[in-house]
Amino acid sequence: MPWNKHDYPVSMKNLKPRIRHKAIEIANALLEDGYEEGRAIPIATAKAEEWGENHPESPNSNLDSSSSKKTDNRHSSSTERRHSEPVASSKSHDNIHVVPTDSGWAIKEEGKSSYQSTFDTKAEAVDAAKALSHKQNIRAIIHNQDGQIASSIKS
Repeated sequence: MPWNKHDYPVSMKNLKPRIRHKAIEIANALLEDGYEEGRAIPIATAKAEEWGENHPESPNSNLDSSSSKKTDNRHSSSTERRHSEPVASSKSHDNIHVVPTDSGWAIKEEGKSSYQSTFDTKAEAVDAAKALSHKQNIRAIIHNQDGQIASSIKS
């Protein structure tokens, strides 16, 4: 079901309005691409927060979203590019993910199929991802055993 600024997932209620609006936009795009709600919501929230860090509020931020879209065409929306690259991704850096494997846990660069490094425990993988995230100034996205996003870390 598509969400809007008046009807959205409860988990988005504490987001700043502009971040929530972006999260709703991303979540709707993910749903349209076939993602389940349970996966679309945390992905959209993490990506919207990342977008908010990379796109600070401008002095004209009190304009409604339709007028700001008309005046600022520098950034294309995620729905315009969702088939060619990950939703709300930035080409200036790659996120890393801590993901479960058959024999433990791994750190994997976003968009890559091979693992960057593997670990016996999730705690070891998360510690290494935190260090890498801090060193490279990138976001580390931590997944649960079932593959769903549990949290993200931005140093």
